[in-house]
Amino acid sequence: MLDALDSRLLTTMRAHPRIGLTELARLLGVARGTVQARLDKLTARGVISDFGPTIATEQIGYPILAFASLQIAQGRLTEAVQWLTDVPEILEVYGTSGQADLLCRVAARSTPHLQEIIARILASPAIQRTDTTIALSTQIPFRIEPLLKAAVTPPA
Repeated sequence: MLDALDSRLLTTMRAHPRIGLTELARLLGVARGTVQARLDKLTARGVISDFGPTIATEQIGYPILAFASLQIAQGRLTEAVQWLTDVPEILEVYGTSGQADLLCRVAARSTPHLQEIIARILASPAIQRTDTTIALSTQIPFRIEPLLKAAVTPPA
């Protein structure tokens, strides 16, 4: 659970990703030590998963974003995931319920390149079928701020 200060801290960090601790403390109206302690706590709890920059794949030559749903051969999930780990264009993989077993977020240089990636994925005997959808536009980019506000626990 988050309290109001945690929520404000995380929202401010998202708005100003290169902000220093002293400036962050000033904006929040708390001591620098409080900010450091909160960051340490949130990191230890796994709330903050990284401090790295967000990379725009289209700006590094991968303008195609696709989502590939994969059906895996029974009992071969670990093998399939190991195979997918070796495909650099696969950005994320989620285990899912429903008809597909895995959902992959894929970046590609072009549609022919995407076809090559799908062929590479299907080269694994652990992967039986793919269903791929190309994203045409981003209607709502990744966001966390509304959830941070909703996650604040009411004071006891």
